[in-house]
Amino acid sequence: MINDLASQKQTVLIVDDAPENLTLISNLLRERYKVKIATNGAKALEIAHSVTPPDLILLDVLMPGMDGYEVCRALKDDPKTAAIPVIFLTANYDNEDEQYGFELGAIDYIIKPVVSAILLARVETHMQLKLSADFLRDKSEYLEAQVALRTAEIQEVQDATILMMASLAETRDNETGKHIQRTQHYMHLFARHLRSHPRFRDYMTDSVINILYKSAPLHDIGKIGIPDRILLKPGKLTPEEFEIMKTHTTLGYDAIEHAEKQLGSKVEFLAYAKEIAYCHHEKWDGSGYPQGLSGEDIPICARLMAVADVYDALTSRRVYKPPMPHDAARGIIVEGRGKHFDPDVVDAFLELEDACLEIARRFTDSDGALLQKAERAEFALSEENAPKP
Repeated sequence: MINDLASQKQTVLIVDDAPENLTLISNLLRERYKVKIATNGAKALEIAHSVTPPDLILLDVLMPGMDGYEVCRALKDDPKTAAIPVIFLTANYDNEDEQYGFELGAIDYIIKPVVSAILLARVETHMQLKLSADFLRDKSEYLEAQVALRTAEIQEVQDATILMMASLAETRDNETGKHIQRTQHYMHLFARHLRSHPRFRDYMTDSVINILYKSAPLHDIGKIGIPDRILLKPGKLTPEEFEIMKTHTTLGYDAIEHAEKQLGSKVEFLAYAKEIAYCHHEKWDGSGYPQGLSGEDIPICARLMAVADVYDALTSRRVYKPPMPHDAARGIIVEGRGKHFDPDVVDAFLELEDACLEIARRFTDSDGALLQKAERAEFALSEENAPKP
């Protein structure tokens, strides 16, 4: 790649108000480089900002109007031109001028009247350095682009895997895939709202909010391990059946942890998914399951999912019940404030009622999907109760 760059003629911009200097230096450089000229600072800046900027600028210090120092300062202050090497040309040379020029960003000084061999050697040296710098920059940009591409591909695979696993659990449950989407969006809504809350702002970074959104669909992944006779039962569960149903939290946690162990390293989104799957049925007052956690001991992500999951369960149609009106569901959520739910998450829900209703409307279950669920449940139960040969 660096050889390809070297094979192309590089461009030198000569900036000097004296025509004789422009002619002399142009004639010296023209055989090796493309040469552009400017007789004042304004023209030099115009050329530097063109579609094809120079690779190096030879800049006279003493010019009427905008002098070389002003031109150099303007070039270095602009990100578009800051990387162009500047060599000062000057007849009045002293140490203070040299120091000032280097502080402005120049890379070298050439004393006038120029000596041909010195001019050619200095320009050649800095052009080679420019080639190397361009190569490294282009290589770095290429590698960054490749890393970004691979990261995006991994992210897409990760997202697809999450949805596939969540959908697999959903196909066995008497709910529809829209439940996954609704609870995911409710949780994202609550998280974004609470990121400025004193209790949550240290937790709710942009990264965490994004992870919560992506891992939320796995909250009921453990239902894959619940027997059909319980999972698809259209009526109320017996106490014994409910105890088995409650194990979906532990089954979900174990399944995700197993996947994490298979990977051989900790994965952040799986850590949050485990917490959500395991703890979204815990209650603020400690009466939930599977651990009986209470208050701040319940992971924040699970507290958000608790409100999202219960609200969606109440307001959604199931094969065994009609949907509950929003106001009635709202009343149950409010009743659970400080008992079932984190009070601040309930307050967030109340402030976001209109947005929750919009999510519910946006991801409404179709009657056809519900009918298929009902037929599947009916078939599964008939198979369960069929005489064994």
